[in-house]
Amino acid sequence: MSSDSSDEDLLRQLAPRVLAALVRRYGNFEAAEDAVQEALLSAATQWPLEGVPESPQGWLIRVASRRMIDELRSDLARARREAKEAALSLRDQFVVEADDDFSEDDTLTLLFLCCHPALTPASQVALTLRAVGGLSTAQIARAFLIPEASMAQRISRAKQRIKAAGAQFRMPPEHERPERLRTVQQVLYLIFNEGYTATSGSQLHRTELTGEAIRITRLVRRLLPDDGEVTGLLALMLLIDARRLARTGSDGALVPLAEQDRELWNRASIDEGIALISDSLARLPLGQYQVQAAIAAVHAEAARAEDTDWQQILALYEVLERLAPGPMVSLSQAVAVAMVEGPEAGLGLLALLDTDDRLASHHRLHAVRAHLLELAGDQDAARTSYEAAASLTASMREKEYLTARADRLRD
Repeated sequence: MSSDSSDEDLLRQLAPRVLAALVRRYGNFEAAEDAVQEALLSAATQWPLEGVPESPQGWLIRVASRRMIDELRSDLARARREAKEAALSLRDQFVVEADDDFSEDDTLTLLFLCCHPALTPASQVALTLRAVGGLSTAQIARAFLIPEASMAQRISRAKQRIKAAGAQFRMPPEHERPERLRTVQQVLYLIFNEGYTATSGSQLHRTELTGEAIRITRLVRRLLPDDGEVTGLLALMLLIDARRLARTGSDGALVPLAEQDRELWNRASIDEGIALISDSLARLPLGQYQVQAAIAAVHAEAARAEDTDWQQILALYEVLERLAPGPMVSLSQAVAVAMVEGPEAGLGLLALLDTDDRLASHHRLHAVRAHLLELAGDQDAARTSYEAAASLTASMREKEYLTARADRLRD
């Protein structure tokens, strides 16, 4: 790996820590982010020539703090012209030298701040990727296929909304933390899922998103090692991401789970995921991410698709249905029922979902029905459902796969 690449990786790793340190001290999210960006730019220019300092994080905090102090002094100077006494008060309050101290707990605080309940899920995702993940606005915009200017506006509005809500850089009160942590987990899972199966565009995977989701979840687990759901979420991500290389053919076409070359699965990720979920299930309270990880582990343990223990998977889906009922859980459960009791039984469960408005326009309902109809031998109905599913997905790779399945069933 080149020195420039190593420096870039280090800066990306340190950026959220430095941002957290500045927000903790100064309380101004937007100004702190600007200061951190200038410090990163200075590092990218100076370090290749002068070498990486002994304390890279401390160096960045000092440079960014000086930038913050300069900005605060400038703001105070402007305010002095309007109201001298107020300006002096602000200067006394804010113009201080920052030290190098940093606790990883600050990154968790920053993550809670990015997932503030005043924000929409889309804004939570964008702000988390920007502030904690270290991705540029352009990278995030590309991942979600929207113009960079639109993403910049979304992130800016998110910061303004947090400020308007009166949020401060500190951990939420004890009684709010469980719910806020659930939001953090949901946001990280949304990021991972968008990276693993992009909801639109020509690519199936966006590895920058799956990579950041896994990295941040690892950090959260290091901070909260006894939270079973955080461990379960990390295990789930690892076990699913382990299949990535086998999910597409040489031409980029989607390969379904049953047809994947399991020799291509990442055994290191599978072993780590299984170890995590086994430990979590043995000693921590049960939650939905742990059950989903257990299901992924059963798939991972099967050397061939036909060796899959569908009976165990069905039992786990029944547990998941009790813990976190929802249409997507029922949809997956229908597949497990079909594999254990036959496709007609699975189709019977799907019929119960036809009146659920949350699935009415979702391609997965039609795709699962098509698969089960094909297993049942009803090729005409299966083809119609594949075509319906293809018409509803915005992912080009999924559309190509579903269309190909439909074409294969033509007379």
